[in-house]
Amino acid sequence: MCITAGPLDAEWMQNVAAEMNLSETAFLHPQDGGYALRWFTPAIEVALCGHATLASAHVLWQKGYVQPGEPARFHTQSGMLTAEQAGDWIELNFPATREEPADPPGNLLEALAVQPVYVGRNKFDYLVEVESEEVLRAMRPDHGLLRQLPVRGVIVTSRGREYDFVSRFFAPGSGVDEDPVTGSAHCALTPYWAPRLGKTEMRAFQASRRGGEVRVRLDGDRVRLIGQAVTVLEGELLA
Repeated sequence: MCITAGPLDAEWMQNVAAEMNLSETAFLHPQDGGYALRWFTPAIEVALCGHATLASAHVLWQKGYVQPGEPARFHTQSGMLTAEQAGDWIELNFPATREEPADPPGNLLEALAVQPVYVGRNKFDYLVEVESEEVLRAMRPDHGLLRQLPVRGVIVTSRGREYDFVSRFFAPGSGVDEDPVTGSAHCALTPYWAPRLGKTEMRAFQASRRGGEVRVRLDGDRVRLIGQAVTVLEGELLA
């Protein structure tokens, strides 16, 4: 993530994100008692991103831009987002992005090569439930076919063995073949699984090669995402 004194040119931010070649690069600057926040994959700007927001809040507290114990406030394309410290954890307050049942396009099922239990779609992604965690982990999707879909990405999920639910997230059309851990996908997964599991607080795992745990809580039309962040590298952009 990159903190600046004021707004930056979108093309410049996109070029930096392409050079960083991470799932998302966050750019923020002070605005109206908080921070304007934008997220870019190596290919496009996206409207919601969990882990880059988590990292941004972590750095704001660590560097003293926001005082410990005070919430970090972000002005974004998805409205006002907040982050609060909860001991060693950070709790994000994001909008729920509920899906509705959808007829899958042929290239979706061909690309995933699975028999779905359910297919839905929200304003960002397709959501596909598969039979088991074993099926989910064994998937080797055709990213070329997924790239043709007119959505940000595809969330694939199942009930978990050790966790309440597990998932993977593929977004080749957005410049990310498979995202390691996707906070924004859990804004759809949380309201999807809550009634099916009969609970509003859940432990989830994103079963990418790197993998990662996400704690979630459904709070009306909001989703609380709870995670941790660690600073591993600092640098300065000179141009």
